[in-house]
Amino acid sequence: MPHRYDPFAHADALGITVRFGRLRTANGLWLPDHRSIIIKEGMRAVHTRVALTHEIGHADLGHEDDRPKHERQADRYAARRLVDPVRFRELATWTSDSYRIAHELGVTQRILAAYVQGCRA
Repeated sequence: MPHRYDPFAHADALGITVRFGRLRTANGLWLPDHRSIIIKEGMRAVHTRVALTHEIGHADLGHEDDRPKHERQADRYAARRLVDPVRFRELATWTSDSYRIAHELGVTQRILAAYVQGCRA
C-alpha cells in the first residue's frame, strides 16, 4: 500500500546512497554519476520523506537533469507512492481543503496536487 512506502528502504534496494547535507536551493538532489541523493538536513519528517521519494523518482526514471518535465514526472512518481488512494477518497468526501488533506495524508500540497492532476485512477 502506498501509505506504507519506505523511501529509505527503497533507496537502499536500488543501491542509492542517501546523505543529509546543507542544500540552499532545493530539498533534495539526485547525483546520477554517484548514485547518491543528498537531502537537506533539518527538515520536518514529511518534507524529508517527500524529498527523498521525489529524488528516487528522478533516479528510477533515469533523469540526469532537473528540467520542468522531469520535475513533474518525479512529483507524480512520489505521489503514486505516498498517497493512499482509499484514504484520499475518504478525506475528499470530508473536506475540500487541500492543506488539510495533504496534512492528513502526510504529504506536501505540491505532491497532493500532482496526485490530483495525474495519478488518480
